[in-house]
Amino acid sequence: MSRLRVIPTYRHGHERLYVCLTDGRHVAWYDREAARVNLLSEDHREAVLDALGPFLTGQVAVGPPPVPTPAELARLSLHPDDDLAPNRPGEALLVALERDPGPAHRLRPDPRRRALEAEQTVGEALDRLDGAGWHALHSIPLPGGDRVHHLLIGPGGLYALHAVHARKQKATVADPMLTLGRRDPVPLLRAVRASAARASYALTAEVRPVLCLLAPAAVNVTAPPRGVRVVTDADLPELARQGGVLKPADVEALHAMARDRNTWARV
Repeated sequence: MSRLRVIPTYRHGHERLYVCLTDGRHVAWYDREAARVNLLSEDHREAVLDALGPFLTGQVAVGPPPVPTPAELARLSLHPDDDLAPNRPGEALLVALERDPGPAHRLRPDPRRRALEAEQTVGEALDRLDGAGWHALHSIPLPGGDRVHHLLIGPGGLYALHAVHARKQKATVADPMLTLGRRDPVPLLRAVRASAARASYALTAEVRPVLCLLAPAAVNVTAPPRGVRVVTDADLPELARQGGVLKPADVEALHAMARDRNTWARV
């Protein structure tokens, strides 16, 4: 039999080791997190285990790949143009800035770039929760030109997060108003609740609204916001500690539904 090659791959921080023939065809892969070697052909069992020997640790299950779940089948059948999972944090702002970067020299910073920094920082923090059983989707377009900045789905439920750049500014929350520094207050919490309500309607599941402030100097809540959780980007890891709401199968099914662009067309 031809010598097998072991090729490591990384996706969302998870490692898989693919075992390939010399012509590049896969015959198996080792999922470290699941502690399982998935064989595409029993004919190669011994050779695959020999090739993976230096990489295997502890008890490892060996057998054919598991049957895809309904959520996995839905993901596999989703057209790439309709899949929102590849969206980068701040995707809509990135596209807008590419199309119209604005003048090279400005008297004041472009507010779109501050908004982009907020969405990117919050989005990257949410993506790091992936290993704890959570999924994050970014810049979900809604009919009428609105967006859900970030949707987080995991054991603790669903959260629609709205990111706001507040670096080195005092943030005052008095429902429905948000005031940053000396700026005029804006009724932002109404929009945060509205986005979460539209997400709840689209997914037929409770989606809790979250206002996430990027690096504020201080946060003062004078009137507790109705139903809206107010956090900073430093608080986001706390969301991963929430649990007891959704089972893993429910998380995967809701993620498969949420990543489909067509899900949001009716809200």
